[in-house]
Amino acid sequence: MTEQQPAGGEPTTLRRPDPLRWLWYALGGRLPRRYSAWVLHDTTTRTWVLRHMARAFVQMMVPIGAVLIFLPGEFWIRGMAALGGLLLGMFYSVAYMPEAAEHRVKQAGYPVGTATTVREEAARVREAEDSVRRRAAAAKRAARYRERQGR
Repeated sequence: MTEQQPAGGEPTTLRRPDPLRWLWYALGGRLPRRYSAWVLHDTTTRTWVLRHMARAFVQMMVPIGAVLIFLPGEFWIRGMAALGGLLLGMFYSVAYMPEAAEHRVKQAGYPVGTATTVREEAARVREAEDSVRRRAAAAKRAARYRERQGR
């Protein structure tokens, strides 16, 4: 897999943002250039879907909290409205997950399409490793079978 670099920048190391910067990032803000490699990692790692859903959940906590605190009425009604809004928001968030990831990567200075390319390359590598593992397991089973058959 080739090392991706942001446009117009030198190679960056994987540097995790502090909690306040992560919160800013989760709410849609742009991180400083020194976190570009981490943004690419965040949007392409094996758990990128879960990370995206966590960011979406954080984004929705602001309006959900406002509904629960400021809307008049009984709490169960406000809670059901908040739950409905949360479910609908998560549905749309999942529907536009690849586009949102590409937007974050673009904000970090990478060309559009970088996250998808990196994820596809990682999937090809994983598939090749799985194929080798499956072939080795099949050869082992075949050897055991031949041994039992006395061949």
